[in-house]
Parts: sequence; structure tokens; C-alpha cells
Amino acid sequence: MSDINVKELSKEIESAVTSLTVAGELNSTGIVTRVGDGVAWIYGLSDCGFNEVVKIETEHGIVEAFALNLMEDEIGAVLLGEDRYVMAGARVTLSGAVLSVPVGKEMLGRVVDPLGRPLDGKGPIKTAQTGLVERDAPGVISRKSVHEPLMTGLMAIDTMVPIGRGQRELIIGDRQTGKTAIAIDTMINQARQNTGVVNVYVAIGQKLSKVARIISRLEEEGVMDQTIVVATSPSDPASLLYLAPYAATAMGEYFRDNKQHALMIYDDLTKHAVAYRQMSLLLRRPPGREAYPGDVFYLHSRLLERAAKLSDDLGGGSLTALPIIETQAGDISAYIPTNVISITDGQIFLETDLFYQGVRPAISVGLSVSRVGGSAQTKAVKTVSGTLRLNLAQYRELAAFAQFGSDLDKETQTTLSRGARLTELLKQPQYQPMGVWEQVSSLIAAQSDHFDRVPVHMIKDAQAALLTELWSEHKDDMRELNKGDKPTDVVTALVLAAAKKISKGFED
Repeated sequence: MSDINVKELSKEIESAVTSLTVAGELNSTGIVTRVGDGVAWIYGLSDCGFNEVVKIETEHGIVEAFALNLMEDEIGAVLLGEDRYVMAGARVTLSGAVLSVPVGKEMLGRVVDPLGRPLDGKGPIKTAQTGLVERDAPGVISRKSVHEPLMTGLMAIDTMVPIGRGQRELIIGDRQTGKTAIAIDTMINQARQNTGVVNVYVAIGQKLSKVARIISRLEEEGVMDQTIVVATSPSDPASLLYLAPYAATAMGEYFRDNKQHALMIYDDLTKHAVAYRQMSLLLRRPPGREAYPGDVFYLHSRLLERAAKLSDDLGGGSLTALPIIETQAGDISAYIPTNVISITDGQIFLETDLFYQGVRPAISVGLSVSRVGGSAQTKAVKTVSGTLRLNLAQYRELAAFAQFGSDLDKETQTTLSRGARLTELLKQPQYQPMGVWEQVSSLIAAQSDHFDRVPVHMIKDAQAALLTELWSEHKDDMRELNKGDKPTDVVTALVLAAAKKISKGFED
């Protein structure tokens, strides 16, 4: 046996140990203790953050969930997929990230789910960026006051409850009163007027047949190229319905932050609140009024506060929100409607009675208001619509009393006569938004005494004839008027002359 050189051996061992690299990472893991109704309770993830995505290992692959309940010994996580594959005892790991969705121009023209996965069969979507689903709203310094108009193309709205870019305007009413129709017409008008506004329509728990009809119409009108549709159906998990408006807003914020203008349509936030109530009750959170959790106000306020008009230093982009709320029997004093009314900058209230009388859009003049839109109204529309709201309110009040007596003074008869004609004039078929020049010309004619001689049932025909006459004879003047500047005396005279000529053909 040869002698062992202890010093050499120790040097070899030392060099071997120092050159050794061990690849390892420290992972926090947990175990699913129970699962059901789309909620998993997990033990062992003590360092999990709120809204953090966790990965649950199953026989069929990874199922993701996000943590909403953080307690001392366990967390409650809402699953983003089917819960049938998740079993008690499954291993859970932290992702170290919160939920994000793909954002960018590549999303335009596509129909996706709240996680950004395509639903339209047009292949995968490759984007360079992602946006956080939950994000803080811009601060006061980052904002600018709303001053640019967002024209809906609906005369009743643009004249009486105008909407500005960066505003939050609630559309509220019973089912089947034309709430979605107003939103779709607004989207169509952006394309027809070449405003460059990007539309993001989010369907929250809507029937897929309804969503398919809307998409088909948008494609017919050539609007889909400038639109992102985020769709969820009633059969989807409550977690996806809950995430849908936040994910869609993240997609809209990309355009706002890149000096563009976006329009968000949430259809509708009533179903969103119901989905959140379902999740909260399953997470064992204490119920409050109408069984909604205590933070249901914060649910919608943090969403709608993300709509803003950014300051010039940040590019001057805007995100306009049109949330929709469905009421029961016209009750706008219920819990969710009053919450959203107090968050938004005004509301358009649609009345069932008006709708069935044929007044469409069925806007209630008395209950509808726009708190900031007046400063964003074009000068042309503001000039002719100054007293319109008051005139219509007086007409509807007088019309109710006029049923009981026939002895009316001349002034009252004039108010009733002109009010009936204005009401008829403001009726507008779906998918036919009007430009600024059409709205202004119609109102100049209606508020003059020329249209007073036209029978009420022929007002729409007289309006169509007037617009045809003006466009064919004075196209350049009408194009100038469409820019939104205050109508000149020359333009007003042209409209009145045409109205006088047209009205003679419709007199009794």
C-alpha cells in the first residue's frame, strides 16, 4: 500500500468542491385542501400575494387560479378554468405574477375571452406587450378636463346629454329598451365619421347568439377593423365574467396611453356584480345589502375610474366608458344602479313606456343628464340645442294635463304643437347615426315656424327631404358645418330657405 499524500488529496477535494455548481431554486408550494364551485382552498402558501396567479397541478395539466382570500393558514383561490380536474391533495405553486392580458393593435378585429384567447377561429394572436388586468387609475395630475366631443350620431343624445372623450356616461333602463342599440350605434358612428376612435365591446354573460349578431352587424358596417370584442357567456365560470371588464379595459388603456382615443362599452355591469356576488359568497365573505359583499361599490369604482382624458404631457389620449345597467321595473334607486350612477359623470335613462310608444331611442329627458359633456359639445350643436331640453320637458308636462281639457291658450297650443314635432324629429331608426350637419340642420328647421305647418306624422319625411335638398344643393356648406363650428348667418339662411320650400310640399 502506497503512502497517501494527505495535502495533495485535500487540495483536490477543495478544488472539486469550489468548481461544483448546484442549480436549484426555492419554491413555495401548497396543497389543495378542498375544492368546489370554481373555488379552491389551498394550505401552505403563506407568502402568496393578493390577486397573485397560482398554478395547480392536475392529471390533465396545469390549472391556473388567482388568490382573492388571504388567511393565516390557507388561501381561497378562484379557478380560471374547469374545476372537475382539480382534486384535494393537488400540488400548488406560486407564479410570482398577477393576471395580465395581451394588448396592442394586433387585437383589433378579433373576438377574445377575458384572458386574451381567441374565440373567432382566426388563429393565435401574437402581441409584443401585455397589460395588467388590475391597474391603478390615472391620478389628478395625469388628467385633463373633458373638452372634446364623442359624437354618438343619435340626435337626442348629442343635443341633450352630450358625451365627451374621457367621460363615463351610464346607459340605464329595463331589459329590451334599446340600451345595447345606443352603444352599437355609437360604435358605428365612430367609423362613419372617421374619428379614429377604437371600440372595445365587452359582453358580460351575454347570450352568444346576441354577441354573434352584434359582431355580424359590425362587420357589415365596416366597424370591426377598429373594434375588439371581449365575450363571455352565461355558461362561463363566474371568474371569467368577473375579469372580463378589467381585461377589456387593459386592452383599451393601451390605445389611451399611446395618444389615441378608445371607447369602452360594458354590457352589462349588473351581470358583473352578480358574478362577483357569487364568487364572494363561495369565498365565505359576509353578505350585505341584497347579498352583495361590502366592497361591491369599489368593484365598479376602480373599474370606471380608469376611464380618463390624459394630460397633454402624457399624449392627450382618452378612454371613454359607456357602462350599461339593467333595472327591474324602472327602479333606478336599487343598490347597483345607485352605486354606478354615483360613480359616473351622468346617465342616459331609457323608459319602457316611451319605448312602446314608438319613441326610440326612449330617452327620458327629465332623468337623463350629462355632468361634463356640455363643455365638450361642438359649437354648432350647442347653438341650436340650447333650449331643446327645456322645451321637451315643458311639452311632456303640458301634454299630460292637456288630456283633461280642450280650452288651451295660444301659447300652450304652440308649445304642444312644436313639442310633438320635436319628439317626432328626435326619433331615429337603429344603425342610422347622423352627422353634425344633419343634426344641426334638422333642429334649425324644427325650431323655426316653417315645420310647424307640417303634420306630425310627416315630420320624418320632411326631415329626409330637407337633408337631401341641402346635400345636393349646398354640399360644400354642409361639409363646413359638419366640422362643428357655429353655423354662420349664411348657412342658417340656406337651411331656413330649404325648410320653407320643403314644408310647402307637406302642408295639410
